[in-house]
Amino acid sequence: MKRPFLKRKAFLRGLGALALAPAVARGDGYPDKPIRMIVPFAAGGTTDLLARALGQHLTQAWGQTVVCDNRPGANGVIAGEIVAKSPPDGYTLELVAMGHATNPLIYKNLPYDTDKDFTPISLIATYPQLVMVHPSVPAKTLQEFLALAKKSDPPLTYASGGNGSSQHLAGALFAHMAGLNMIHVAYKGGNPALQDLMAGNVSMMIIQPNSPSQVRSGKVRALAVSSKNRSADYPELPTVDEAGVPGYQSVAWYGLVAPKGLPADLLAKISAEAMRAGQTEGVKAVVATQSGVMAASTPQAFADFIQSERQRYTDIVREAGMTVE
Repeated sequence: MKRPFLKRKAFLRGLGALALAPAVARGDGYPDKPIRMIVPFAAGGTTDLLARALGQHLTQAWGQTVVCDNRPGANGVIAGEIVAKSPPDGYTLELVAMGHATNPLIYKNLPYDTDKDFTPISLIATYPQLVMVHPSVPAKTLQEFLALAKKSDPPLTYASGGNGSSQHLAGALFAHMAGLNMIHVAYKGGNPALQDLMAGNVSMMIIQPNSPSQVRSGKVRALAVSSKNRSADYPELPTVDEAGVPGYQSVAWYGLVAPKGLPADLLAKISAEAMRAGQTEGVKAVVATQSGVMAASTPQAFADFIQSERQRYTDIVREAGMTVE
């Protein structure tokens, strides 16, 4: 006679445990509250503009507000720590850039494990960078610049937005592959570096310009594009590979990640919507304003891309001494 009573007590205990267990979001009911998208750079830049365009698409698609939360600093490390320590419920996302892949090479004591503490969702877009020089530099083509840089004494300089930034990595990779001895000049951000290039205080910079008009103003001279293929906005410019540095490729890129442990159904839902976002006119228009190319991918393809980017720059980071304690 006691068995039914004991079974009932066990059943009730089970219900109580379920009630106390933390709720896990599921794809069929997600989202039912606002979503926070962490942006690792300041408002107004390329990352921020893309995050807001993507957030607007997700807001319209899901009927829940996506709030962009800018957390700049340490080349994305501050933002990354917030996301890595957030619950994997789909309500915290991050639009990451190149630093997400390369920071493990640069920072000795990251407050998270890039490979274990995040769920890659989708690559979103890639942006070709331009090899640009000040008009006072006597080089009209990349071949002429290579010849000039090889014989210049003192060495020519190249600017970047800071140690380990995408411009630093692109410039160091360029100098290494071209066999050049160039001096790196770091600034606190890509725009200050570009301003100093336009003022003639540095010789060269590889950067994603804010717009084609910035290049065609005559304040800088573009010699080549850094991507594998030519840019539709600069069809007259050869790639660095075509113009004298075989195999060179370095692009700025942005992708979407979540904390580790994101349930498979949520991952599938968010990934599918991120891929649809790349087909909408609103998101494409924002990317196109800076000569970007939509590049939505599956989660696995994005994970593989992150690894390939880290491998691309491993030797360069070590050679250039980019390590930060």
